[in-house]
Amino acid sequence: MRNTTLDKFNRLVDALQELPTIGKKTATRLAYFMVMNDSYVGMKLSHAIEDALSSLKKCQRCGGMSEDSLCYICSDETRDSSLLCIVENAKDILLLEENGLFYGKYFVLEHLDEEAVTHLEDVVVEGVDEILFALTPSISNDAVIMYIEERLSEYNLKFTKIAQGVPTGVSLENIDLLSLTRALEDRVEI
Repeated sequence: MRNTTLDKFNRLVDALQELPTIGKKTATRLAYFMVMNDSYVGMKLSHAIEDALSSLKKCQRCGGMSEDSLCYICSDETRDSSLLCIVENAKDILLLEENGLFYGKYFVLEHLDEEAVTHLEDVVVEGVDEILFALTPSISNDAVIMYIEERLSEYNLKFTKIAQGVPTGVSLENIDLLSLTRALEDRVEI
């Protein structure tokens, strides 16, 4: 039973629980720390959230996160604009950029609808030669890839996708069937 004299604390716990991967125990621990141990952390967090919510928006070209109409990647003239990586969400761009392994530009395809595909075509016309699909391996995403390849077939593009297979250090019994199948199909000569 909840203590009604701690309504504000309980509302903070409830709000923290709405975040992905945060359960009741973790939310309570975080709320308690901010309220009772270090209120500066709580204030710093609230200001950072407020600042991010008021400043960040979608890039008009790629759909990634940006403080301006175009993100720093789309604005960067040194990046290879002939190479376009299609991802499922802006968070995927952050992951790929963190590793510094990709030097092209991005396109976020959150939903496969006519508006998104038309916008993708507009980006392709700007000089894209290769489209790299960095989508989560699944049957539905394979269908998305085939649809986009068909829709963009008139542009003479090279289509590639990220390699898939068995992760390092994981035994075969712990690999899902789709990954194991792909690993066998995409085997390389040694």
